[in-house]
Amino acid sequence: MTSIPQNKLELYQAIEQIFGKLLVDYSSIPEEYVRKIGVEGNVKGIEITVCDTLAYLIGWGKLVVKWHWLTDTGKFVDFPETNYKWNELGELAQSFYHQYRDQNYTDLITEFKTTTNDILLLIDSLSNHDLYGTAWYKKYTLGKMIQFNTSSPMKNMRIKVRKFKRNNDIS
Repeated sequence: MTSIPQNKLELYQAIEQIFGKLLVDYSSIPEEYVRKIGVEGNVKGIEITVCDTLAYLIGWGKLVVKWHWLTDTGKFVDFPETNYKWNELGELAQSFYHQYRDQNYTDLITEFKTTTNDILLLIDSLSNHDLYGTAWYKKYTLGKMIQFNTSSPMKNMRIKVRKFKRNNDIS
């Protein structure tokens, strides 16, 4: 498999693979560390918590599902999200942290599992042509948009979470 998915099967496998690895990392982090600032954020110079990383991944995953649902039902999609522009992704990330800040770690992991499963079910329900055969948003295919907002940030977040674990001597 190439590092960038080129078809339905590769996209599904890329998400499934990095999701599994991330779950192992998340499950090894003791509860007393999950709200500790120290994970490199998505905005330069900002540090976030392990819980914030989950909120970020859940937020983007839910947006992917929402985009598809809106498009599929013929409704307008306000990309990336209502009241946010593509050059305001730092603010959008902050909104995800805020939205999930009161959920406990176990619930966040459960929500991450559910959201990822929803994305995998979505991919499974679509044909390779639906995912990669035509432009879906501007020049991007739906498969590329899903990858940009699921497996790519999951890989990026895993690097940051593993660095946090090393910095805090969590094995």
